[in-house]
Amino acid sequence: MDDQPGSLKSSIPGSRKVNIEKGSWMVSPSYLFYHFGTSGLSVAVATGVTHPLDVLKVRLQMQLVGQRGPLTGMGKLFFQVLKNEGTRSMYLGLAPALTRSVLYGGLRLGLYEPSKNVCNWAFGSTNILVKIASGAFSGGIATALTNPVEVLKVRLQMNPNLRRGPIGELQRIISEEGIRALWKGVGPAMSRAAALTASQLATYDESKRILISRTPLEEGFPLHLIASMVAGTVSTFITAPMDMIKTRLMLQRESKEVGSYKTGFHCAYQGACHICKIRPTDYNYLYTL
Repeated sequence: MDDQPGSLKSSIPGSRKVNIEKGSWMVSPSYLFYHFGTSGLSVAVATGVTHPLDVLKVRLQMQLVGQRGPLTGMGKLFFQVLKNEGTRSMYLGLAPALTRSVLYGGLRLGLYEPSKNVCNWAFGSTNILVKIASGAFSGGIATALTNPVEVLKVRLQMNPNLRRGPIGELQRIISEEGIRALWKGVGPAMSRAAALTASQLATYDESKRILISRTPLEEGFPLHLIASMVAGTVSTFITAPMDMIKTRLMLQRESKEVGSYKTGFHCAYQGACHICKIRPTDYNYLYTL
Protein backbone atom coordinates (compact mmCIF):
# COMPACT_ATOMS: atom_id res chain seq x y z
CA MET A 1 0.00 0.00 0.00
CA ASP A 2 1.08 3.59 -0.69
CA ASP A 3 0.72 4.72 2.94
CA GLN A 4 2.97 2.00 4.33
CA PRO A 5 6.04 3.21 6.25
CA GLY A 6 9.25 3.22 4.26
CA SER A 7 7.73 3.84 0.85
CA LEU A 8 7.06 6.91 -1.23
CA LYS A 9 5.13 7.15 -4.46
CA SER A 10 5.56 9.91 -7.00
CA SER A 11 2.53 12.01 -7.89
CA ILE A 12 3.24 11.37 -11.58
CA PRO A 13 1.05 8.54 -12.87
CA GLY A 14 2.95 5.46 -13.87
CA SER A 15 6.12 6.44 -12.01
CA ARG A 16 7.81 3.82 -9.94
CA LYS A 17 7.62 3.49 -6.18
CA VAL A 18 10.79 4.29 -4.24
CA ASN A 19 11.55 2.43 -1.03
CA ILE A 20 13.52 4.34 1.59
CA GLU A 21 15.14 1.15 2.76
CA LYS A 22 16.63 0.77 -0.71
CA GLY A 23 17.89 4.36 -0.72
CA SER A 24 15.36 7.08 -1.42
CA TRP A 25 16.65 10.54 -2.17
CA MET A 26 13.75 11.95 -0.11
CA VAL A 27 14.88 11.84 3.52
CA SER A 28 13.54 13.53 6.62
CA PRO A 29 15.14 16.68 8.11
CA SER A 30 15.92 14.75 11.29
CA TYR A 31 17.89 12.20 9.25
CA LEU A 32 19.85 14.96 7.50
CA PHE A 33 20.58 16.69 10.80
CA TYR A 34 21.72 13.43 12.38
CA HIS A 35 23.90 12.51 9.39
CA PHE A 36 25.43 16.01 9.17
CA GLY A 37 26.03 16.23 12.94
CA THR A 38 27.62 12.83 13.37
CA SER A 39 29.76 13.29 10.25
CA GLY A 40 30.99 16.71 11.37
CA LEU A 41 31.66 15.57 14.94
CA SER A 42 33.62 12.51 13.86
CA VAL A 43 35.82 14.56 11.52
CA ALA A 44 36.34 17.21 14.24
CA VAL A 45 37.60 14.58 16.70
CA ALA A 46 39.95 13.16 14.07
CA THR A 47 41.19 16.67 13.25
CA GLY A 48 41.99 17.44 16.87
CA VAL A 49 44.00 14.24 17.25
CA THR A 50 45.93 14.53 13.98
CA HIS A 51 46.43 18.33 13.86
CA PRO A 52 50.15 18.19 14.75
CA LEU A 53 50.69 15.96 11.72
CA ASP A 54 48.82 18.48 9.58
CA VAL A 55 51.12 21.27 10.77
CA LEU A 56 54.15 19.17 9.84
CA LYS A 57 52.59 18.37 6.45
CA VAL A 58 52.16 22.07 5.61
CA ARG A 59 55.72 22.86 6.72
CA LEU A 60 57.07 19.98 4.61
CA GLN A 61 55.09 21.13 1.57
CA MET A 62 56.63 24.61 1.81
CA GLN A 63 60.23 23.40 1.97
CA LEU A 64 62.74 24.96 -0.43
CA VAL A 65 60.14 27.02 -2.29
CA GLY A 66 62.10 28.65 -5.10
CA GLN A 67 65.33 27.06 -3.85
CA ARG A 68 67.30 23.86 -4.18
CA GLY A 69 68.87 21.70 -1.55
CA PRO A 70 68.34 18.65 0.64
CA LEU A 71 64.83 18.16 2.00
CA THR A 72 64.21 17.72 5.71
CA GLY A 73 62.32 14.57 6.70
CA MET A 74 59.24 14.56 8.91
CA GLY A 75 61.05 13.22 11.98
CA LYS A 76 63.83 15.78 11.84
CA LEU A 77 61.37 18.60 11.17
CA PHE A 78 59.25 17.51 14.15
CA PHE A 79 62.17 17.86 16.56
CA GLN A 80 63.27 21.14 14.98
CA VAL A 81 59.81 22.64 15.46
CA LEU A 82 59.61 21.46 19.07
CA LYS A 83 63.08 22.83 19.83
CA ASN A 84 62.72 26.20 18.11
CA GLU A 85 59.02 26.97 18.54
CA GLY A 86 57.76 24.80 21.38
CA THR A 87 54.87 22.39 21.74
CA ARG A 88 52.31 25.16 21.16
CA SER A 89 53.39 25.46 17.53
CA MET A 90 52.11 21.95 16.83
CA TYR A 91 48.57 23.27 17.36
CA LEU A 92 48.80 26.45 15.30
CA GLY A 93 45.58 27.03 13.38
CA LEU A 94 43.61 24.55 15.48
CA ALA A 95 40.54 26.78 15.84
CA PRO A 96 39.95 27.24 12.08
CA ALA A 97 40.89 23.58 11.53
CA LEU A 98 38.13 22.43 13.91
CA THR A 99 35.66 24.89 12.40
CA ARG A 100 36.42 23.67 8.91
CA SER A 101 36.30 20.02 9.93
CA VAL A 102 32.76 20.36 11.28
CA LEU A 103 31.54 22.22 8.20
CA TYR A 104 33.56 20.33 5.61
CA GLY A 105 33.16 16.92 7.17
CA GLY A 106 29.45 17.40 7.67
CA LEU A 107 28.88 18.64 4.13
CA ARG A 108 31.16 16.10 2.46
CA LEU A 109 29.92 13.01 4.26
CA GLY A 110 26.41 14.35 4.69
CA LEU A 111 25.98 14.93 0.94
CA TYR A 112 27.52 11.62 -0.08
CA GLU A 113 24.67 9.30 0.92
CA PRO A 114 21.88 11.52 -0.47
CA SER A 115 23.81 11.92 -3.74
CA LYS A 116 24.27 8.17 -3.97
CA ASN A 117 20.59 7.61 -3.24
CA VAL A 118 19.56 10.07 -5.95
CA CYS A 119 21.62 8.08 -8.46
CA ASN A 120 20.06 4.88 -7.20
CA TRP A 121 16.58 6.39 -7.63
CA ALA A 122 17.38 7.78 -11.09
CA PHE A 123 19.42 4.92 -12.55
CA GLY A 124 18.58 1.99 -10.30
CA SER A 125 22.24 1.36 -9.45
CA THR A 126 24.86 2.20 -6.83
CA ASN A 127 27.90 0.67 -8.53
CA ILE A 128 31.46 1.91 -8.12
CA LEU A 129 31.04 4.65 -10.76
CA VAL A 130 28.02 6.05 -8.93
CA LYS A 131 29.98 6.07 -5.67
CA ILE A 132 32.89 7.89 -7.30
CA ALA A 133 30.60 10.51 -8.86
CA SER A 134 28.72 11.04 -5.59
CA GLY A 135 31.96 11.38 -3.65
CA ALA A 136 33.43 13.84 -6.14
CA PHE A 137 30.31 15.98 -6.07
CA SER A 138 30.02 16.11 -2.28
CA GLY A 139 33.74 16.79 -1.81
CA GLY A 140 33.88 19.57 -4.40
CA ILE A 141 30.87 21.41 -3.01
CA ALA A 142 32.10 21.15 0.58
CA THR A 143 35.55 22.48 -0.35
CA ALA A 144 34.24 25.46 -2.31
CA LEU A 145 32.14 26.55 0.68
CA THR A 146 34.91 26.10 3.29
CA ASN A 147 37.95 27.34 1.32
CA PRO A 148 38.26 30.63 3.29
CA VAL A 149 38.67 28.68 6.54
CA GLU A 150 41.31 26.48 4.92
CA VAL A 151 43.27 29.54 3.73
CA LEU A 152 43.16 30.97 7.26
CA LYS A 153 44.31 27.65 8.72
CA VAL A 154 47.42 27.25 6.58
CA ARG A 155 48.38 30.91 7.07
CA LEU A 156 48.32 30.42 10.83
CA GLN A 157 50.23 27.13 10.61
CA MET A 158 53.10 28.85 8.78
CA ASN A 159 53.31 31.82 11.19
CA PRO A 160 54.48 30.75 14.67
CA ASN A 161 55.13 34.38 15.69
CA LEU A 162 51.65 35.60 14.79
CA ARG A 163 49.88 37.21 17.75
CA ARG A 164 46.71 38.61 16.20
CA GLY A 165 44.75 35.34 16.28
CA PRO A 166 42.37 33.86 13.70
CA ILE A 167 39.95 36.81 13.61
CA GLY A 168 42.77 39.35 13.34
CA GLU A 169 44.47 37.39 10.58
CA LEU A 170 41.19 37.07 8.71
CA GLN A 171 40.70 40.84 8.90
CA ARG A 172 44.27 41.41 7.69
CA ILE A 173 43.82 39.12 4.69
CA ILE A 174 40.61 40.89 3.64
CA SER A 175 41.99 44.41 4.15
CA GLU A 176 45.40 43.85 2.51
CA GLU A 177 44.67 41.23 -0.14
CA GLY A 178 40.94 41.56 -0.72
CA ILE A 179 38.13 39.12 -0.11
CA ARG A 180 39.12 37.14 -3.23
CA ALA A 181 42.25 36.04 -1.36
CA LEU A 182 40.05 33.81 0.77
CA TRP A 183 39.46 31.67 -2.30
CA LYS A 184 43.09 31.30 -3.31
CA GLY A 185 43.81 27.78 -4.46
CA VAL A 186 40.12 26.88 -4.64
CA GLY A 187 40.56 25.17 -8.02
CA PRO A 188 43.24 22.69 -6.90
CA ALA A 189 41.46 22.37 -3.56
CA MET A 190 38.22 21.33 -5.23
CA SER A 191 40.07 18.93 -7.53
CA ARG A 192 41.83 17.43 -4.53
CA ALA A 193 38.62 17.17 -2.52
CA ALA A 194 36.75 15.56 -5.38
CA ALA A 195 39.53 13.02 -5.90
CA LEU A 196 39.93 12.49 -2.15
CA THR A 197 36.27 11.97 -1.42
CA ALA A 198 35.67 9.87 -4.49
CA SER A 199 38.64 7.58 -3.83
CA GLN A 200 38.14 7.50 -0.06
CA LEU A 201 34.43 6.82 0.16
CA ALA A 202 34.26 4.56 -2.87
CA THR A 203 37.31 2.57 -1.73
CA TYR A 204 35.86 2.31 1.77
CA ASP A 205 32.54 0.95 0.49
CA GLU A 206 34.20 -1.50 -1.88
CA SER A 207 36.82 -2.60 0.67
CA LYS A 208 34.12 -3.31 3.22
CA ARG A 209 32.07 -5.25 0.68
CA ILE A 210 35.07 -7.37 -0.37
CA LEU A 211 36.11 -8.01 3.24
CA ILE A 212 32.62 -9.15 4.16
CA SER A 213 32.32 -11.48 1.17
CA ARG A 214 35.83 -12.96 1.22
CA THR A 215 36.89 -12.94 4.88
CA PRO A 216 35.30 -14.05 8.18
CA LEU A 217 34.93 -10.38 9.21
CA GLU A 218 31.43 -9.19 10.00
CA GLU A 219 29.92 -5.75 10.55
CA GLY A 220 31.77 -4.19 13.48
CA PHE A 221 34.78 -2.15 14.57
CA PRO A 222 37.56 -4.38 13.07
CA LEU A 223 35.85 -4.31 9.67
CA HIS A 224 35.40 -0.53 9.70
CA LEU A 225 38.97 0.02 10.90
CA ILE A 226 40.58 -2.07 8.16
CA ALA A 227 38.37 -0.60 5.43
CA SER A 228 39.14 2.92 6.67
CA MET A 229 42.89 2.26 6.66
CA VAL A 230 42.74 0.98 3.09
CA ALA A 231 40.64 3.94 1.97
CA GLY A 232 42.86 6.48 3.72
CA THR A 233 46.06 5.06 2.23
CA VAL A 234 44.67 5.01 -1.31
CA SER A 235 43.16 8.51 -1.14
CA THR A 236 46.28 10.09 0.39
CA PHE A 237 48.54 8.61 -2.27
CA ILE A 238 46.27 9.85 -5.06
CA THR A 239 45.80 13.40 -3.77
CA ALA A 240 49.28 14.25 -2.38
CA PRO A 241 50.41 16.27 -5.45
CA MET A 242 47.16 18.28 -5.55
CA ASP A 243 47.45 18.95 -1.82
CA MET A 244 50.91 20.48 -2.22
CA ILE A 245 49.76 22.71 -5.08
CA LYS A 246 46.77 23.85 -3.02
CA THR A 247 48.93 24.75 -0.02
CA ARG A 248 51.48 26.71 -2.04
CA LEU A 249 48.81 28.73 -3.80
CA MET A 250 47.04 29.54 -0.52
CA LEU A 251 50.33 30.83 0.93
CA GLN A 252 51.22 33.07 -2.01
CA ARG A 253 51.76 36.15 0.14
CA GLU A 254 53.97 34.25 2.57
CA SER A 255 56.81 33.82 0.04
CA LYS A 256 58.04 35.90 -2.86
CA GLU A 257 58.61 32.80 -4.92
CA VAL A 258 55.18 31.38 -4.18
CA GLY A 259 53.72 34.71 -5.25
CA SER A 260 55.01 34.06 -8.78
CA TYR A 261 52.60 31.14 -9.22
CA LYS A 262 49.81 32.07 -11.63
CA THR A 263 47.72 28.88 -11.68
CA GLY A 264 47.73 25.40 -10.27
CA PHE A 265 49.34 24.07 -13.45
CA HIS A 266 52.08 26.70 -13.21
CA CYS A 267 52.73 25.72 -9.61
CA ALA A 268 52.97 22.05 -10.57
CA TYR A 269 55.31 22.89 -13.45
CA GLN A 270 57.62 24.96 -11.24
CA GLY A 271 57.68 22.23 -8.62
CA ALA A 272 58.53 19.58 -11.21
CA CYS A 273 61.34 21.75 -12.54
CA HIS A 274 62.87 22.11 -9.05
CA ILE A 275 62.61 18.38 -8.43
CA CYS A 276 64.33 17.65 -11.75
CA LYS A 277 66.85 20.46 -11.05
CA ILE A 278 65.89 22.33 -14.22
CA ARG A 279 65.56 26.09 -14.50
CA PRO A 280 61.84 26.81 -15.00
CA THR A 281 62.66 29.05 -18.00
CA ASP A 282 64.84 26.49 -19.73
CA TYR A 283 62.14 25.22 -22.09
CA ASN A 284 64.57 23.88 -24.67
CA TYR A 285 66.10 21.54 -22.11
CA LEU A 286 62.66 20.32 -21.12
CA TYR A 287 61.97 19.19 -24.67
CA THR A 288 65.12 17.05 -24.67
CA LEU A 289 64.08 14.99 -21.64
